[in-house]
Amino acid sequence: MTKMFATSICCMDGRIQMPIYQWLQSNYGAKYVDTITEPGIDKLFFDSAKAEQIKSKVLISVNKHNSDVILVTGHFDCAGNPVSKEEHVEQIKNAVSVIKSWNLPVKVIGAWVDDNWQVVKI
Repeated sequence: MTKMFATSICCMDGRIQMPIYQWLQSNYGAKYVDTITEPGIDKLFFDSAKAEQIKSKVLISVNKHNSDVILVTGHFDCAGNPVSKEEHVEQIKNAVSVIKSWNLPVKVIGAWVDDNWQVVKI
């Protein structure tokens, strides 16, 4: 059975949207992807107020659309968070940890979109 929804928490950069959607569809069977975006969103999880704003949006996806997987993504050439890949990876891991602390009944994963616009699970 095809799952209906997954949730993508990612940068607003349009170059990464289709690779993320396609990856969630092929790896998690999602028919639709709810997308929560902000510039350089992976860094925002260090700010508890911003994390709470993101959480309110995630809860809509989980509670109303029955999303059962949440993907947090950082990417190459991010204008909103121009740091090294290594720093992005640490930020993504932190974001995954924060989201897992919400104790939602979903799978939470992190990924990096590389310079070839390929999604690589962290």
